[in-house]
Amino acid sequence: MLELPEGSWWDWDVYSWRPGELRLAADYDLSYHHGLEVVFVDPLYVSCPAFFQDPVFREATPEEAARVERQVGERPGVVVAFEADGGGAEPVTGLIAAGSLEARVGTVLRHGPQAGRRVEEG
Repeated sequence: MLELPEGSWWDWDVYSWRPGELRLAADYDLSYHHGLEVVFVDPLYVSCPAFFQDPVFREATPEEAARVERQVGERPGVVVAFEADGGGAEPVTGLIAAGSLEARVGTVLRHGPQAGRRVEEG
């Protein structure tokens, strides 16, 4: 189960996806910065929209966990499931499996010469 730190994590997007790492970003508005990154290390299975809002994270159901195991051929370190507003008429279900995950808090600018860098708070 993914437990988030306190904050206004309304808007979410896939901030980066490169070999060995899937990084989701969240904040109350992603126009200029984000304040939370959820990093999935060694992602094995990813089914989620590129942008979504107001996710409710939960344990994967036994059926979802079995589907992931069949797809990847092993039991992953973490499996995270969620329902969120994906922009359609019905909520979208997300499912991500990875070796591990971590949550990082801190302002990261999204534009300009400092884009992608964590800003010192205070």
